[in-house]
Amino acid sequence: MSALKKLVIAAAGTLALTGAAAQEISYVKLKPDITLRRMVLQNAAPKGTVLLLHGFPETLLTWRELALELGRDYEVHAFDWPGYGQSSRPSSEKFAYAPRDYAQVVKAYIDQAGIDKSRLVIYATDIGALPPLLLALEQPDIAKKIIVGDFAPFDRPQHMSDRLRSLKAPQTSEAIRNAINQNRSEIIENTFHRGLEMNQQFNVPADFKEDMRNGWTQGTISTGDAFFHYYSHFTRDQQYFEANLARLKTPVQIVWGEKDIYIDKRMGEEFAAKSGNPFSVLPKLGHYPHLQAPQQTSSEIRAAFE
Repeated sequence: MSALKKLVIAAAGTLALTGAAAQEISYVKLKPDITLRRMVLQNAAPKGTVLLLHGFPETLLTWRELALELGRDYEVHAFDWPGYGQSSRPSSEKFAYAPRDYAQVVKAYIDQAGIDKSRLVIYATDIGALPPLLLALEQPDIAKKIIVGDFAPFDRPQHMSDRLRSLKAPQTSEAIRNAINQNRSEIIENTFHRGLEMNQQFNVPADFKEDMRNGWTQGTISTGDAFFHYYSHFTRDQQYFEANLARLKTPVQIVWGEKDIYIDKRMGEEFAAKSGNPFSVLPKLGHYPHLQAPQQTSSEIRAAFE
């Protein structure tokens, strides 16, 4: 048995001790080239279903603490995006790793898992946020509510960090791709804490870091490559989303870490103003509120069911 398989089983065992009716870390095949590793927490009498969509450089283990808390009252689902963790890594010719392609992954997963969309809340962050919003343009009933934050809905590179802006620009993106892959360990170790004061630092579990590290180079497409491919199509999909924003009818809530140094809160403010959806700034939190303050994120999700 591989070390990573042991890690996954160990994580599943931890989940089983929390009192949730049942739990599962398994694999689900959506199409010939796409198999996802997923985490599901079952509940005997769920008040609804929560789908958690991670960002870069995360895996589904980023949601573990939050999922355990929510699993007391809801059915909870999370998966590794293609290119991340232990999910598939098809060639970029077969799967573009673009936001609109990830949107179809969300649709296929919800359909295959048999989730009741009328009782579904999606919580999505970073690269995970635009895909369900693109899907909502075509399928307004995809969820009861979508909560998104700390991402870039529009083509506003001036509101993004220098590295993200360079990754977005075709003339510099390849160099940034190489730098991201070469600095994998530093990214995994430090990216979650940047921009935070010492008294705002939080623990990132060692096994979660190991899961990101082990999952980075599965197959021929690394996590850094998947991130690069996402950004190579990002401007196109952002512009499409903004041009079609009037079609967004699904209720959306926008939240943003006050200390986010990667994507400025002005991006969220503009999205809220243009879409007519509520916007909240989360004091003292950075780009990863669900890790820094999982109880606060849980409260936001729970309120979405009311």
